[in-house]
Amino acid sequence: MTIHPRDTDEAPNRDAAEAALKVLRNWASKASVTEVAQLDPAVARLLPGQELGNYPDLSRDYPENFKSDEQYRATLPDLQNGPASLIRGARQLIQHVGISNFRLPIRFRTRDGGDLTLEASITGTVSLEGEKKGINMSRIMRSFYKHADRTFSFEVMATALDDYLSDLDSPDARIQMRFSFPARVNSLRSGLSGYQYYDIALELVDHDGRREEIIHLDYVYSSTCPCSLELSEHARTARGQLATPHSQRSVARISVQVKPGSNCLWYEDLIDHCRRAVPTETQVMVKREDEQAFAELNAANPIFVEDAARLFCEALQQDPRIADFRVVASHQESLHSHDAVSVLTQGPSFVTRSLDPKLFSTLIHRG
Repeated sequence: MTIHPRDTDEAPNRDAAEAALKVLRNWASKASVTEVAQLDPAVARLLPGQELGNYPDLSRDYPENFKSDEQYRATLPDLQNGPASLIRGARQLIQHVGISNFRLPIRFRTRDGGDLTLEASITGTVSLEGEKKGINMSRIMRSFYKHADRTFSFEVMATALDDYLSDLDSPDARIQMRFSFPARVNSLRSGLSGYQYYDIALELVDHDGRREEIIHLDYVYSSTCPCSLELSEHARTARGQLATPHSQRSVARISVQVKPGSNCLWYEDLIDHCRRAVPTETQVMVKREDEQAFAELNAANPIFVEDAARLFCEALQQDPRIADFRVVASHQESLHSHDAVSVLTQGPSFVTRSLDPKLFSTLIHRG
């Protein structure tokens, strides 16, 4: 029976109400619990044996002794895995859906054979086809926890990725791990040493059956402006005027794709490439002789932001383990109230016409 809406504001009569009730009961008897709840939980009261008490009549005591067995769990509603009829909005593929910033202590291997346990922030996502309502996001964490006690590498990340690709039945997936990596660094002249911390992220991407291993590193250095240096020297020689060039703390985010089948690209290797390209890395332990040495080092290596991008590029091109890469540099000016920035990419992996509006503002050393 088809129920036609009335064209007037007149209330329906009893016959129309009974007909509508019959249609509603017929639909509810064939619908799933999830579909009934999505329409209106009160509809369940129209079905024999499914009447619910009113809220004030429900127990308010926490049932400490209640056990959730397999049979009971099978009755629990699961909206995320519900039918396509529950989808809200366009039935469009979602490229990334998952969880971000769940934290774990993770053990990493160092280049010299040692182990470090570091707090890592994990992001795990999968793609979601247009005809699927959603995913059970806790499965991503459960899949990762299976491997949390292992010493991590891209191989271990690949195993975790396989697990949640299978658990969530998704064609594409990504894992990203962010952590702060400590390395002991010697001072320039005094013989002291201290720990420099490097923000690093490992990313494993599975897209259309192809896997990409990517390492991101933030390298913090001092940049002395070549123009300011020359102007300062001109003031000294032409007028006997003391002047100092401006320099500033600067950050480069180096993102490299590891060539498949190549030898291990250690984090320390990538740091060494950065130091060779731009040796004016900020210092940890400093005495007066170190401060003087740092001033001399900056004077020997003045760079514009364009120079920095090309110097990093040159160093990365010489490593056969590195395929595509991107350099994002930010010189956070002491002369201007704005920053000087540059982006250089090699290969198609990091090419994009649009940049995240907040990209450069994230290149801030936390200290």
